[in-house]
Amino acid sequence: MTLFGSASPAGDPSGAADAVTVTVTVDEHGLVTGWSEGATRLFGHRGEDIVGRPLDALLADDAKTLMERTAVVQSWKGEVTARHRDGSPLTGALLVHRRRMAGGTDRLLVWGATDAPPTPRDRLPVDWCFEQAPCIMAVFDTDLRYVHVNADEERAIGLSEAQLRGLRITQAVPDPESERIERAMRRAMETGERQYLEVHLQVAGARGAHAWAIHLAPLADPAGHLRGVCFAAQDTTERYEARQRLLLLNEAGTRIGTSLDVAHTARQLVELAVPRLADAAVVDLLPVPDNATEPPDAPLADPVTLQRVARQPALQDATGTPCDTSLPAEWLTVPEPTVYGTGAPALARWARLDPQADRLVEAGAHEVMTVPLRVRGTTLGTALFIRHRPSAPFVREDLLLAGELTARAATSIENARYYARERAIAVTLQHSLMPRRLADRTAVEVASHYLPASTRAGVGGDWFDVIPLSGARVALVIGDVVGHGIQASATMGRLRTAVRTLADIDLPPDELLTHLDDLIVRLAADEHGDSTHLHGEIGATCLYAVYDPITRACTLASAGHLPPALLRPHGTVEFLDLPAGPPLGLGGLPFETAELELPEGSLLALYTNGLIERRGRDFAKGLETLRHVLAEPAASLQAVCDATVHAVRPARQDDDAALLLARTRTLPPDHVATWEVPADPTAVAPARRHVRDRLAAWGLDELSFVTELIASELVTNAIRYGQPPVRLRLIRDRTLICEVSDSSITAPRLKRARTFDEGGRGLLLVAQLTQRWGTRYADGKTIWAEQDLPGGTPAA
Repeated sequence: MTLFGSASPAGDPSGAADAVTVTVTVDEHGLVTGWSEGATRLFGHRGEDIVGRPLDALLADDAKTLMERTAVVQSWKGEVTARHRDGSPLTGALLVHRRRMAGGTDRLLVWGATDAPPTPRDRLPVDWCFEQAPCIMAVFDTDLRYVHVNADEERAIGLSEAQLRGLRITQAVPDPESERIERAMRRAMETGERQYLEVHLQVAGARGAHAWAIHLAPLADPAGHLRGVCFAAQDTTERYEARQRLLLLNEAGTRIGTSLDVAHTARQLVELAVPRLADAAVVDLLPVPDNATEPPDAPLADPVTLQRVARQPALQDATGTPCDTSLPAEWLTVPEPTVYGTGAPALARWARLDPQADRLVEAGAHEVMTVPLRVRGTTLGTALFIRHRPSAPFVREDLLLAGELTARAATSIENARYYARERAIAVTLQHSLMPRRLADRTAVEVASHYLPASTRAGVGGDWFDVIPLSGARVALVIGDVVGHGIQASATMGRLRTAVRTLADIDLPPDELLTHLDDLIVRLAADEHGDSTHLHGEIGATCLYAVYDPITRACTLASAGHLPPALLRPHGTVEFLDLPAGPPLGLGGLPFETAELELPEGSLLALYTNGLIERRGRDFAKGLETLRHVLAEPAASLQAVCDATVHAVRPARQDDDAALLLARTRTLPPDHVATWEVPADPTAVAPARRHVRDRLAAWGLDELSFVTELIASELVTNAIRYGQPPVRLRLIRDRTLICEVSDSSITAPRLKRARTFDEGGRGLLLVAQLTQRWGTRYADGKTIWAEQDLPGGTPAA
């Protein structure tokens, strides 16, 4: 630690000679270890004569007492008497400071002058200090009017002291910030406390506003009477702008890229940049390439045609529709942010190519900074930052800031484009796997609606289907695969195909869900390896319902899916209480069926959770809204479907949604004919006769020969290989259906008879004479066969 002192040399007590610094160092044993030049001049001892001697050789006072006094304090000051080399005493002020050194602790002794008042030659003129202060300074009277200013204040305001005297600061610098300064002056006078504030205003001769740190202090005379206010200001523009750039970067991190929408991200960039970085900004993007475009390294045409997706301030039409624009090719190929001034040829070319740019040039655009939007070596477009007001030119820090902002926006735009491509693929896949058209069946009238997720969650795995079954029945299916994206869509496609395959063999709903559950478990094992710990790896819910328009029976089974809503013909809506089955993918758990009879005209609503679940809304509220909308009258079933989606589904939703409506119908009784057939081979002939007579009554005589043959073969097989009771049924639907039932569960086999075999040709003959045939099992088995009606006209 270094301390300074001064004293007059010996023989000059008047202090007329130059003051000198007198320092002596002493170690912890009291030996002198250091001697300054000033000490030689004051005490007369040379350094080599005194260093190493005890302090007693210098002091007339007791040196031991001094060492004891300074042993426990950091600093000590007092008056001591020393001896000159000639023996004369010298009395003066001594400052002792203890120091910790590498070799131990020593003491620094500083010999000071007495408390005599300084001589006139020691004074510095106060006016010099005021005029040459390293900041703007001014003095205001109690009316807050200028009294005295320094040269810096004159230069800043552009007025001399004589012109400023008597003015208030709000008159000298008309600006709302000046009013803040004046209020702070008044507060300093009222409270007697110093004030500090930061303002941002433009002064004379400056391009653009500057930042100023203002210090205000009340001025009082020795009697304590308030005489005015001292004003000091320092230009802190560089520090302020650096802080503003940092704040802008921090804000960009939270604002840019919050949406996976290209245009919205571009708007976020220009809205953030104007007016804090530029007076205007635009973002122009290259068209999204497709598979037929040139390679990425192909040279750009000059000029380049881009699409303007954002501009601030907005000059395009009120709809905000992006418009085409043209830019010089060099603006997309520059390696870093580049500024083009008023005389730059590229700026003049831009004005000729872009009508909106011409308007900016006419408005006085004096600088354009172009920053290419580039991600991983791929150029997406360019961002232009324009200054056309009387503002300062772009500096290096502005270029760095624009480059950082644009880099963040480019990354977000590329992510948005990647998301848009992935979403388009997923939506295309989803729609290709969904039924293209749900044709009305005799059993039901149907309407449907599918809505993909409207947020970044992406397309999900919701699906529905209407599957025709034997005996004029129909299967209604709806399901929801856990997850989003292409993987969920692909899994949904697998499940839909599996459901159609299982439905084709006429499995009951509970058995069908069991097979579907096993399929999902196997899919998970195939994707992650054969393991017994993969249950639930791929999850889905499903509801499968079978409706018979002849008996009006509806059989349903649920695999963790939401219960369907039923609107009865008299107008009441209820949610069916089905056995709660586990979601698909858990494996090994049973499913149960529920059966109910539906009056003709009943409306069955099957839906996924994305339709009614909404963030911030109670689940029960969604069900209640669905109940209310279904009960409202509508012109058509599709109108009911559309109204339901509009009322229940939120505008933006994280999950996709599906809705399937089915209004039940019944087959007229005269379109069905049933006969009990005795288990006797002689009963075949009467059965053929019954068939012939019924077809004649229906006006289908031309199908008589084939249908008699089919009925004969099926009845014969039931009598010969099945068990009574045997039942024959004809159904006139959109096709002609012939069914033969018995109580045996023995599966029929289709085989080819050899040349000399007497039997074995029955089912082969049936298969060749009909469009479809099959077997279903329920209280035995039923073998059925379908033929197209003449002319392809459905039954009346």
